[in-house]
Amino acid sequence: MAKHQLSLGFVAAAAVGMLLLAATVTVVMAADADPIYDFCVGNLTSPIILNGLVCVNPATVNGETFVFKGFETAGNTSNSLGSAVTPAFAGVNYPALNTQGLALARLDYAPAGLVPPHTHPRATEVIYLVKGELLVGFVDTSDVFYPAHIKTGDVFVFPRGLVHFQYNIGTTPAFAIAVLNSQNPGVQIIASALFSIEDVVLSKAFGIPVSEVESIKKGSGA
Repeated sequence: MAKHQLSLGFVAAAAVGMLLLAATVTVVMAADADPIYDFCVGNLTSPIILNGLVCVNPATVNGETFVFKGFETAGNTSNSLGSAVTPAFAGVNYPALNTQGLALARLDYAPAGLVPPHTHPRATEVIYLVKGELLVGFVDTSDVFYPAHIKTGDVFVFPRGLVHFQYNIGTTPAFAIAVLNSQNPGVQIIASALFSIEDVVLSKAFGIPVSEVESIKKGSGA
């Protein structure tokens, strides 16, 4: 009996160990791959397609290569949303971020400006509010809404993959700096994604006539 119990205990311990290992692998695989060099400044002109960017020759790199100067000017918020996103992405305009697992953006908001509900499927986002007042929030997978009113100097985190937004509730322009823990976080705007689906499907999902779906779609600009 004791020998049998020992065997069962060993099996149970092994099962727990395998579950922990699986969880660890899942967490690791959810993030960008670790770099295998000190740095790998991306070659934005290479025709080769990789899960990342081809490196330039390190001999062509100097300290200035790692400087990004695109955040000194506010983005143009004269659009229907009253907001602007200035990216600093490895594959767009900041190749020194290649393999570093980071992307940045400057976010500008006119009064009542909105960064509409969206998701980043591959990244958690943290914003630092440099100036102004924002209503921010996200919705979790249980459809619980987590809003917050943030002011100059505050930091807010949007968990990976969850729907979130930012809205300027102040009377003056606002701006923030965002950092995301993927060099290619991806972005999916909820309204445009939703209204890419056939009207009859949305009609049934929302319990409204197709004509109302079409009216909402027209109003959203989707």
